[in-house]
Amino acid sequence: MKVIVNDEDYRFEAPLTVDALLSFLEHPLSGSALAVNQVIVPRPQWAELVLKDGDNVVVFQAIAGG
Repeated sequence: MKVIVNDEDYRFEAPLTVDALLSFLEHPLSGSALAVNQVIVPRPQWAELVLKDGDNVVVFQAIAGG
C-alpha cells in the first residue's frame, strides 16, 4: 500500500491508522494537524481513520493567529 505524506511516498504492508502513521514517522502529536486527501481530520478521529492505498496526507504544525 502506498501513502503520500508531505509529498514523499511511503509503502506499507497493511493498512494503518493516522495515529499509527504518525507514530511510524515519529512525528510529535502536540501542535500537529493533518489533512487526508485535502480534508482536515479532527484529532479524535486519528485513531479510527484507516488510510487507503494512494491517500495523500499532509501533516503540519497548527499555528494560532490573531
